[in-house]
Amino acid sequence: MGIRRQARELALQVLYQMDFNRMAPEKAFELVCRCFEAPREPRAFAKLLVDGVCLHRDSIDARLADASENWRVERMSPVDRNILRIALYEMFHRDDIPPRVSINEAIELAKRFGTEDSRAFVNGVLDRLYQMKQQEKQAEQASPADRLS
Repeated sequence: MGIRRQARELALQVLYQMDFNRMAPEKAFELVCRCFEAPREPRAFAKLLVDGVCLHRDSIDARLADASENWRVERMSPVDRNILRIALYEMFHRDDIPPRVSINEAIELAKRFGTEDSRAFVNGVLDRLYQMKQQEKQAEQASPADRLS
């Protein structure tokens, strides 16, 4: 397993811990690393993901709410919700990670840590958000004359 996948798994465990026990990111990160004896290599990227999700959580959750029909963010499974948060942070705030990579990695996390339905749910929400991102990108690239018509 690659270091970035390990980092995503570690970040998921930290975000879950934060949700479940209402812990500060630093304390949750330290606890998860200690309890699960997390290898050193993935920690830096995992910390970056956790910090990014925390920093952009409001905008990430707003996007999640827009894309997930019939599901309020707070009613989603904590595992699914945090997998989606990691993927959305990567998709909308990290230019160095192709969105399709973020989607595929999220699906792999859902298979490993989620329920039987998690993979399809995560894939559906992220596909919808990817389409929305593409539309936003096209709108930004449109010429001023195109925007007026």
